[in-house]
Amino acid sequence: MSAARAKPSRVFKTTWFTKVARKARIKDEELCKAIAQVMKGQCDDLGGGVFKKRINKNQHRAIIIAKAGRHWIYEYLFAKKDRANIENNELAAFRLLAKSYAGLSDKQIAKLLTDGDILEICNDDQS
Repeated sequence: MSAARAKPSRVFKTTWFTKVARKARIKDEELCKAIAQVMKGQCDDLGGGVFKKRINKNQHRAIIIAKAGRHWIYEYLFAKKDRANIENNELAAFRLLAKSYAGLSDKQIAKLLTDGDILEICNDDQS
């Protein structure tokens, strides 16, 4: 992953994730810190560009989609008390989504931002 980290990393969250994280009182600062840990391998690599990270003092699990290690997208959030893990069919769907995200150009990501489908929460290039 060292080659991928040479380029600035941008971190996003979907609008759905934003709503659920707000209810769980998870702040963007915590999400940005969690991504730094993911980049160091402190997470569960589920394969196919899909990662699972414990957040919010281990109360929640976030499913994160990576696009070539440059773009990280918080896609799904669930409380540990509500469910143990995601199902195999959900993992397959997240892997398909990761492939779709991998094909996005910077222009397409900019359109997702403009349309409000994703929100940027941290960007190494703007640190």
